[in-house]
Amino acid sequence: MHLLLRWVLNALALLAVAYIIPGFHVASFYTALIVALILGIINAVIRPILLILTLPVTILTLGLFALILNALLILFVSTIVKGFSIDGFGAAFMGGTLLWLIAWATGAFLKEERGPHA
Repeated sequence: MHLLLRWVLNALALLAVAYIIPGFHVASFYTALIVALILGIINAVIRPILLILTLPVTILTLGLFALILNALLILFVSTIVKGFSIDGFGAAFMGGTLLWLIAWATGAFLKEERGPHA
């Protein structure tokens, strides 16, 4: 149930980011669900590998390169999913940063909802 709730919240976050960030376009809630699913899979499988491969750059930039990596992964997903488009790297970077903030806040809320030791 927790995973399903997180998936729907991420889709809603994508819609919110598309509303706020110019150049970040999501056609529908259904598209947002697909993007959230694919982005979740990529973040679970590919992102850790890329973070390890780029660890020296990430350390040199004090972790800021991870935000660039997020933007690149979002741009990659926009080439896969029809109805999800991003006008450029700037929109992907701002959208990725906002998505990260929303995910951090919802993650803290869901953790608190389940209890302090869950």
